[in-house]
Amino acid sequence: MTNPRSGQSRQRERVVLAHRRGARTVRTRVEVQEQTQVGEAMVRGLVRAQLGLALRVAAVVVSTAFAIPLLFVAFPALGDTTVAGVRLSWLVLGVAAYPALYLAGRIYIRLAERTEQEFVDLTDD
Repeated sequence: MTNPRSGQSRQRERVVLAHRRGARTVRTRVEVQEQTQVGEAMVRGLVRAQLGLALRVAAVVVSTAFAIPLLFVAFPALGDTTVAGVRLSWLVLGVAAYPALYLAGRIYIRLAERTEQEFVDLTDD
């Protein structure tokens, strides 16, 4: 092409909007879909990661749930404290526990979705 202003010719430039990722993308997905040894190993890794995450979140929830009553046993004055006519131990166990469980569930879902997205990204690479 010639530039009408300068009279010099320019080379054409190819513009690529999306690069092709190659045959590996297709092969990795095929490995998972056809449940070959590689695909099974990848899925096992995903399941293992999800199980580890679930066990860690459950361990935090259970240890916190058991630690609260132990805290009130260890410090009886804290258990005898009243707030608005209700004992603090009942407020913590009966009211504050539910938002904490909801928060633990939200954190688990976010981390599980991130793990699944990493798996999808791995199969796409």
